[in-house]
Amino acid sequence: MLKVLRHCFVLGVAGSLMLAQPVTAMAEDGIRRNLVDVSWLAKNLTNPDVVILDASPETYAKQHVPGAIGVNIYDLFAYGFGGISDAKIEQLFQSWGISPAKKIVMYDKGGDQLATRLFFDLDYHGVPEQNLFVLDGGLSKWQQQGLPVTKDIAPLPKNGSFKVTKLNDDLRGGLPEVLTASGDTANNALVEGLEPAWHFGAVAPFDRAGHIPNGIMAPSEDFYNPDKTFKSPEEIKKMLTYLGVRPEQQIYTYCGGGVAATVPFFAAKFVADYPKVKLYPESELGWLSDQRQLPYWTFDAPYLMRETGWLQFWSGQMIRMFLGAPVSIVDVRPAEAFSQGHIPFSLNIPGDVFKSNAANPAKLAQILGPAGVNASDEAVVVSGAGLTKDSALAFVMLEKLGQKKVSLFMDSMDTWTKQGQQVKKEATVVGPKKGPRDLSIPPTSYPENFRKDVAITDAKSTQGIYPKVYIASGKDLPAKNQNGKVVHVPYTDLLNADGTPKSAKDIWAVLAKAGVPRYAELVCFSDDPGEAAVNYFILKLMGFPDIKVLVT
Repeated sequence: MLKVLRHCFVLGVAGSLMLAQPVTAMAEDGIRRNLVDVSWLAKNLTNPDVVILDASPETYAKQHVPGAIGVNIYDLFAYGFGGISDAKIEQLFQSWGISPAKKIVMYDKGGDQLATRLFFDLDYHGVPEQNLFVLDGGLSKWQQQGLPVTKDIAPLPKNGSFKVTKLNDDLRGGLPEVLTASGDTANNALVEGLEPAWHFGAVAPFDRAGHIPNGIMAPSEDFYNPDKTFKSPEEIKKMLTYLGVRPEQQIYTYCGGGVAATVPFFAAKFVADYPKVKLYPESELGWLSDQRQLPYWTFDAPYLMRETGWLQFWSGQMIRMFLGAPVSIVDVRPAEAFSQGHIPFSLNIPGDVFKSNAANPAKLAQILGPAGVNASDEAVVVSGAGLTKDSALAFVMLEKLGQKKVSLFMDSMDTWTKQGQQVKKEATVVGPKKGPRDLSIPPTSYPENFRKDVAITDAKSTQGIYPKVYIASGKDLPAKNQNGKVVHVPYTDLLNADGTPKSAKDIWAVLAKAGVPRYAELVCFSDDPGEAAVNYFILKLMGFPDIKVLVT
């Protein structure tokens, strides 16, 4: 088990931090809040009031900062799972020479996560936070500056006087609150410090592949500069804002087993100064160990895809008669196909209607309302063949119009009938209800709450947090190219033969090979807007925050 845990932690990546705060007099001396630079440490190597801890047990014997005490950080990992008592922790910290009045400087190889995990453990167990410091850039930055290293093992210091008196529980989140947070994304953010291979399921050390539902992928390595120092507070705030993480939210960071997660924890709390940040130490191992078999996702937004088992409930006559149904079923097939058999209570709005009005959302709204589409419902788009150009473009336009929620029905009509569900041939009645049991769908006045993004007619009309990157979405490059960076991702490369999206891990592999950046304003375009819309839908499914479709 220890080997598995250790492997999980290594995969998470990341390390020492550049903690930043408003410049003070101490900043001139190389200290900024809980960060020290290598110059400050070089001047304080022999300071008796400074304890230097090397948190990289694999490399300590080969080279380390002179005077640094080698810490086997892995001894602490079991604590998150109830393996080490507070008394043992106290004894361990004392053996490193830790006393309440001393400054503790810790480091790892740089660009790693071990120093941040050690920082969390010391802080959580009550070592005064104002005395805890991480060496920015770690051993890598130290050596870049030509500073000395040694193989000589530092003698153990005199035992320190630190006592565990009170745990800092404000730093730590448990499973119950993380479970609640996963279902309340308005007030909470779950930030995952793992790489895409883990997040999307290519790497699966546990019994299932993927991530905690609504987890936001923010790999630990994304918080570092090339020289292993932390990015600036402004850059980290920009990154978190792009990912949808807001300062007013309660933030929980997690990973596979609570080590890589300490990098976004430290960056958000001590670099970007977000006020409410907790680490979930048990992380995915704790989540998956729960006997309730908690859900686990590979896609970031699997709820955008609906299947027969879900839709049959909302298409049932009894449900609609007695409970109503906050679901508008929009069938985009041609009228002839619709008349041959459709899901009960479907509204037929052929794909050509969406395509011909892609650049005129106001006219489209005038069509949808009288047809019975309620903007306050979840609109489920049915194509009869999974994710098609028509269903994807309908998805895009409904989002553009401000529909409360939009999803796509991924099953075919054959699958619907094979699972014993009925179909209707007569058109769904749209008209005023004549009584409480009347199953007619009332027409609505579709509000013009149009979103400025999503579907755009001018690529220059929007400006995201990060630079714009165009995704050519057809089999061939469009006749009219765009003025800017263009990557080619044929939408067919992202689909299975049955019209469903490929697995999350396979989609990520295609996107990564094509060069689609993680941080960008992505604009999908093609000679056929439906092709661009397919890529838009899949990028939404994968959790990219800023995506648009160019329609003309």
